[in-house]
Amino acid sequence: MIERHLLKLRARASVSAEEEQAIRDAVKEVRTYPADHVIIRAHERLTFSTLLLDGLMCRYKDLSEGQRQITELHVSGDFADLHSFTLKRLDHNIMTLSPCTVALVPHEHLARITERHPHLTRLYWFTTNMDAAIHREWELSLGRRTAISRIAALFCEMQLRLGVVGLAEADGYNLPLTQTDLAECVGLTPIHVNRTLKELREQELVRFKGSRVTILNWEGLAAIGEFDPSYLYLEPIPL
Repeated sequence: MIERHLLKLRARASVSAEEEQAIRDAVKEVRTYPADHVIIRAHERLTFSTLLLDGLMCRYKDLSEGQRQITELHVSGDFADLHSFTLKRLDHNIMTLSPCTVALVPHEHLARITERHPHLTRLYWFTTNMDAAIHREWELSLGRRTAISRIAALFCEMQLRLGVVGLAEADGYNLPLTQTDLAECVGLTPIHVNRTLKELREQELVRFKGSRVTILNWEGLAAIGEFDPSYLYLEPIPL
C-alpha cells in the first residue's frame, strides 16, 4: 500500500523495518476519489494528513474571477499536506487530477512518530523542505522563464520525480493532465500551451499526447528549460 512512499523516502535515506512499520501503523483509513475532486479546502480545520498512494493531485489557489494557479503537482508516494500537521489548516486547496487512492494519517499518529522515531521525523521534515524547494523553482518559472522554458522544465521535473517512485521509463511517463491543467501549472493560456507544445514537438524535444509525455531529446529539453535537478535533492542525505 505504501510501497511508492517508501521508494521516495529510501531514495534519500535509509528507513528501518521499525520505521516502516510505524508508517504502516500510522495509516487509519484508505479512500478513493474520482478525478477533479477537491479533497481539502482552504481554511478548513484538519486533524489528518493525506498520503497519495496512487494517482495525480495538485495544490492550487483561485482568484475571485475564477483564474486558477496550480502551485505543485503531487505524484504517488507524496504526502500532499504533511505541513497541515503543524499548520492545522491550509491556505490553499488540494484536488485530484486523476482517479486517486489516498491514505489518511491522523495528526495524533504523526505526533507519535515524532516522539518515538526521531530519524523518521527528520526525514519527513526533509520532504516538507523539498516541497518548498519545488515551490521556489516553480516561482522562478512563473516569474522569469519563457513559455517554452516553463513547460520544458516541468516535463523534466516530472520525469525525475516519477522515476524515483518507479512510474517513469527512460523515454517518458504518463501525465494525466489536460492542456488546461498544464496551463494552470505554468501560468499560460491553453492556447499558448497548445502553441508551445507544438513548438517543442517540432524541435523534436518532447511529445505530449493522450496523457503521455514522450521525451525525444532529454539533453535538448533540459537545456531549453535551464533545468538543474539539484532542487529535487535526489542524492542520499545524512540524517
